[in-house]
Amino acid sequence: MVQDLSKLEETITESSAWGNIKNFLSQHIDIGNDISISILDVLIVVTVIFITTLVLRLVLKLITRNLPPDDKGKFNVVFGYFRWLVYLVILLITLHTVGVNVTAVFAASAALMIGIGLALQTLFQDIISGIFILIDQSVHVGDIIEIDGKVGRVEEIKLRTTRAVTIDNKVLVIPNHLYLENSLYNWTQNGTTTRESVEVGVAYGSDVQLVKKLLLQAASTNPNVISTPEPTVVFTNFGDSSLDFKLVFTLADSFKAQFPKSDIRFEIDKLFREHNVSIPFPQRDIHIIQKPN
Repeated sequence: MVQDLSKLEETITESSAWGNIKNFLSQHIDIGNDISISILDVLIVVTVIFITTLVLRLVLKLITRNLPPDDKGKFNVVFGYFRWLVYLVILLITLHTVGVNVTAVFAASAALMIGIGLALQTLFQDIISGIFILIDQSVHVGDIIEIDGKVGRVEEIKLRTTRAVTIDNKVLVIPNHLYLENSLYNWTQNGTTTRESVEVGVAYGSDVQLVKKLLLQAASTNPNVISTPEPTVVFTNFGDSSLDFKLVFTLADSFKAQFPKSDIRFEIDKLFREHNVSIPFPQRDIHIIQKPN
C-alpha cells in the first residue's frame, strides 16, 4: 500500500513538473498588436536556424572545394550575404509554420523589398554572374577574352566586374552580367598559343606554287611564329579579280597578334615585288552599247 502511494506521488509530481514546463513553453510574447510568439516557437526557430547553419556550411564546402584560395575568399563574401537572405526566408517560413501571424511583416516589407529589388537588379545580375565565373572557371586571370567586340587580357576578376587591359594599354571594366547577355570568346582557354591567318590575293596567271613558297617563307622567317605546327597555305577561292590565298600560322602571344601579322604582310609585299608577283586591284569590264538613232 505504501509503495502504491509512493508511485502515485511520483506520478503526480512528474505530471505537475511536465505541466509546469508545458505552461512555461506555452507562454506567449506579444510583439505589437498582430504578432504573438510562444517560448516553444522560439526554441523551434532556434533549432531550425541551427540546422540551416550546418546545411549552409556543408554546401559552402562542396561548392568551394576546387576553387583557388583567392577565388574562395571572394565567394565566401558573397555567400555571407546569401546566407543572411536564407536565414531571413527560413525564419519567416518557420514562424508561419508554427502559427505566428507574419502577414503584417510581409505587408510592411513588400513595397520596400520591391523597390530595393528594382533598384539593385543590375547589381544582383553582376554578382550572380561573378559567382558563375568563380564556380565554372570559364575565365581566369591572364586569359585573353573577346566580348561585345572588345578584346583584353584579364587582370582581375571581382564579384561585380572583370578588369582587363586592351592592346592599347587601356583599362576595360566589364560588368559581369554581360557574360550572360553576350557570347564570350576565350582565346587562351585551350592554351596560350593560337592559330592566326593573313589573307592575300594575286593576279590571275600567277605561279601559284611560287606564291605558296613565298607565303611560307614570309611566315617562317618571322621570329614570333612557332615552327610547330608548321605554317600552311590554303588556296581559298577564285575571286572576281584575284586568286585568293590564306597563310595560316601559330603565335605564342595572340594578344599582340596584330604586330607579327603586320610584319608578315610587309614581308609578303617585299617578296612579291622581288619575284614579280602582283597583287591586283578590283577590275570591272564595262561594255557600252550604243543604240542606233
